[in-house]
Amino acid sequence: MKKSSFNIEFQQHSVTSKIVVGLERISEVFKVLLWEHAKAIGLSPIQIQILIFINYHKKDLCNVSHLAMEFNITKPTVSDAIKVLNKKGYVTKDYSSHDSRTYSILLTDLGKKVVVSTENFADPLANQLNTIGEADLENLLKSLSKLIYQLNNSGILTVQRTCYACKFYDKSEGRDYCTLMEKELLTSDIRLDCPEYEQKPKDDDGSSDPKS
Repeated sequence: MKKSSFNIEFQQHSVTSKIVVGLERISEVFKVLLWEHAKAIGLSPIQIQILIFINYHKKDLCNVSHLAMEFNITKPTVSDAIKVLNKKGYVTKDYSSHDSRTYSILLTDLGKKVVVSTENFADPLANQLNTIGEADLENLLKSLSKLIYQLNNSGILTVQRTCYACKFYDKSEGRDYCTLMEKELLTSDIRLDCPEYEQKPKDDDGSSDPKS
């Protein structure tokens, strides 16, 4: 029997394979929901994602190089998307950084209005999650956080801003603790996109072990 997550016979005997297939289904949900909003306003899904990202992240992250890493696409693809958004009046380019060759991307008032009309695209998914019990949701969050951390450590996921990889995260006493906020972290406190995130130094093997 071929050990593939997509081999239905093998899949029935592998919890891991079932989860892989389940995650693929969830990814399809995002694609469908994004496309519905994109077609309605004449933008591509990645253009909508860029607008939403810029709206909620600090200026240092809103440049072509970082956006390419964030969404795992090429710099030319990002540049093309920004060109369209700029032409439509949704973003402007800020060249005030020390490096005159680079620029930050800022939303215009019109761009902010587009974000308001599109950022709820994932609400149908959130509504379904809200029907799940609190304990199950926390376990799901914990598993997702560790999966994202491990995918980043293995080089599959380019960018992460989770607690487990942050220099302020500590578990030396067997508890999740944030040295920046000086507080113990409950499972519900673990962040997947922390604005104060700073990369933890890598170990000799290239990983940043969360000691979990």
